[in-house]
Amino acid sequence: MIQRRSVLAGLPAAALLPAVARAQAGFPDRPVRYVVPFPPGGLTDIMARLVGQKLSDIWGRPVVIENRAGGNALIGADAVAKAAPDGHALLAITMTHAVNASLFPNAPYNFRQDLTTISVLGSLPLVVVVNAEKSPARTLADFMTAARTQRMNAGSSGTGSPPHLGIELVRAAARAGDNIQHVPYRGGAPSVTDLAAGNLDFMVSNLPECIAQIQGGRLRALAVTSAERHPLIPDVPTVKEAGQPSLEMTNWTAMMVQAATPAPIIAKIEADTLAAIRDADVSRRAREGGFTVEAWDRTRSNAFVAAETARWARLIQDAGLRAD
Repeated sequence: MIQRRSVLAGLPAAALLPAVARAQAGFPDRPVRYVVPFPPGGLTDIMARLVGQKLSDIWGRPVVIENRAGGNALIGADAVAKAAPDGHALLAITMTHAVNASLFPNAPYNFRQDLTTISVLGSLPLVVVVNAEKSPARTLADFMTAARTQRMNAGSSGTGSPPHLGIELVRAAARAGDNIQHVPYRGGAPSVTDLAAGNLDFMVSNLPECIAQIQGGRLRALAVTSAERHPLIPDVPTVKEAGQPSLEMTNWTAMMVQAATPAPIIAKIEADTLAAIRDADVSRRAREGGFTVEAWDRTRSNAFVAAETARWARLIQDAGLRAD
């Protein structure tokens, strides 16, 4: 066996190309599941449907979006981590999953070992938003003053989600302490719906999930958390412009696959996914939804996700955050 391995290792790369090509050519041989661990309508779902439809066109096979919400996005991720390692189960993730790696140390899967990133597809800012009819706050400064002295309910798409971390940044910057009550939901869309209905006081919401309500006048945007203003809401200042630079953060969404998937199949998924997100129509629709299109390759994407996982691990430890 040792001798055979040595012979194979000595073969030129060109000799292995036919086998690689065969593996790639045979994929996919049936419908592909694209698991979104959140309800329909959220940022992860929006991007997954855009990319999934284009992949379906490229592959000539259905790419079925499977919304598996719950368990703080652990349920859907676990389903892909434990799926057959053949590339027919894809996972849509956000910053939430990098946070979960530290927030849920006893999760049923190992985020760092069981999954690998295909591409960081897009990024976007969050927005500090209030109900336009109920909230008297017209500026971020008004709001931060109120948060320091009044009790407020703040919704998010779940414990450890980017909107939740945004709430914690607001709590710290406003020195609000227990005045802010975090209300976790099973996704961004239902929490935004409750804010628009007047059942919450504020959110630090992902832009794609609240842009329609902002443009429709039901929500008032006080600031975006990015370093620059966003073209969809150019009149809304950045948190730095509004005097709160400590609130700066961005969210992102990426595609992952089971880490044990054969390298040729991973390479095909990567190449076709990059072609899908870089397609002119897909990119345009993503930008219209509030995303900055990233379309990073696997090397850059895996390094980025690893860095994000380490970054939020430090914040969770320093803030003493625990899963509810």
